[in-house]
Amino acid sequence: MKMKKRIYSVLVENRSGVLCKVAGLFSRRCFNIDSLAVGETFDANVSCMTIVSSGDERTIEQIEKQLNKKLDVIKVKTFEEQQCITRELMLIKIRYNKNNRREIMELCEIMKVDIVDMSKHFMMLQICDTPERVKLLINMLQSVSIVEVARTGTLALAKCAENDEGK
Repeated sequence: MKMKKRIYSVLVENRSGVLCKVAGLFSRRCFNIDSLAVGETFDANVSCMTIVSSGDERTIEQIEKQLNKKLDVIKVKTFEEQQCITRELMLIKIRYNKNNRREIMELCEIMKVDIVDMSKHFMMLQICDTPERVKLLINMLQSVSIVEVARTGTLALAKCAENDEGK
């Protein structure tokens, strides 16, 4: 059984309880949510949920069918990773010292990471990149003392095409 990763872009009514209903759908059916990000769209009455989940082909199909059955769901788009552009935002607070400060700053320069706050012994870094590059940064900083991490989860939009309908 081959596991596949799918990204679901789900437009929903922007009202209380909708997130709980969608999360409950995954929970009741034992579907795993790898990542979940929710925010208002350009219309304040509509939110977009970006859900990353994995499973076999049957599970992937079931998730999409179940999402489409929900009353609060307006539209479901399903993407494979190569069909869309993905980004994740992460803030990471690290402890540094005079011996590793230069190395951390060089890493930030190479990976296009911003230093957004700093004190005598701590730095807060910000990266907005693909989920893979975010994980890479965490791995690169394992030798440093990581104090705290906050991540948004994956956001995704279909790649641009000349025949886009603008929706």
